[in-house]
Amino acid sequence: MKTEPPVEIDSKPFGTTPDGEAVQLFTLTNAEGMQVEIINYGGIVVSIKVPDRNGKLDDVVLGHDSLEGYLNHSRYFGALIGRHANRIARGRFALDGIEYQLATNNGVNHLHGGMRGFDKVVWTPREIEDALELRYASPDGEEGYPGNVETVVTYPLTESNELRIDYRATTDRKTIVSLTNHSYFNLAGGGTILDHELQINADAFTPVAHGLVTTGEIRCVQDTPMDFRSPTPIGKHINDDDEQLHHAGGYDHNLVLRDQIAAMKLAAVLFDPSSGRRLEIFTTEPGMQFYSGNFLDGSIIGKNGRAYVRHSGCCLEAQHFPDSPNHPNFPSTVLRPGEEYRQTTVHRFSVE
Repeated sequence: MKTEPPVEIDSKPFGTTPDGEAVQLFTLTNAEGMQVEIINYGGIVVSIKVPDRNGKLDDVVLGHDSLEGYLNHSRYFGALIGRHANRIARGRFALDGIEYQLATNNGVNHLHGGMRGFDKVVWTPREIEDALELRYASPDGEEGYPGNVETVVTYPLTESNELRIDYRATTDRKTIVSLTNHSYFNLAGGGTILDHELQINADAFTPVAHGLVTTGEIRCVQDTPMDFRSPTPIGKHINDDDEQLHHAGGYDHNLVLRDQIAAMKLAAVLFDPSSGRRLEIFTTEPGMQFYSGNFLDGSIIGKNGRAYVRHSGCCLEAQHFPDSPNHPNFPSTVLRPGEEYRQTTVHRFSVE
């Protein structure tokens, strides 16, 4: 007797890039009714629909209804970030005495892979059982990075309401790699995230200077607004008179997770009291970039005509530390020929 797969995957056209490349929208639905939409442009998670405590489905990530929105009004909504997540100071780093100059797209700094990072390319898709697989070959010299890098990212959806993201990459030349997903979460499905309660299992963070580039220091969160070791409303300290909050206009900081080895661990828990939705994030990564949507200003109209105002969503990006290639005291992001970059992050949704 034929049994139905635990996850159904459907696809349909989602538009065409200015270069004429077709983009597909893939919809993954599990037996519990959780639904995830992903496009192969930028590996973008367009939508995550999960129930609240009353069983009502809502979309809990920010984004756009059309490809044009992602092409013209991107704030990295839901995007796959690479080759190197976060900022690299002045776009410069050195390997074996050779200095490389990357594209600078954030003032004088390099951010999230440059002018045309992994978030702005069309990936080759393949449906595999309960998952969507995306592949991209980044050529030597792209955005200034050395080496031909082959990347495979897989998005399995489980029956336990988990969206898992598995990242793999190899290179033919010594280079740097740090990948992540840049989804903006709002578990209420609307309003702001200031009343969301956040817990991050981190005892330290990496402070930033002007331009939001890390200083290289690792500082204890004790007695600072960065202390989310117990569940804390995001808005509780966001307007405190604090130098770090002033630099970012809120939170835009890397938290140093407790377990620095590659083992999977619970990194963060986000909870919305109004809906009862709870998001647990498990990861193999050493850091978690917490961004409170400070630069959203209402000018971007997202899904269903909603204007994304300040703090409409928050990002919890599992990754290596920012500017890692320039700080030997940070976990290394160097990838060598013969090695494989591996990263896994799990987003588990439930209700209380």
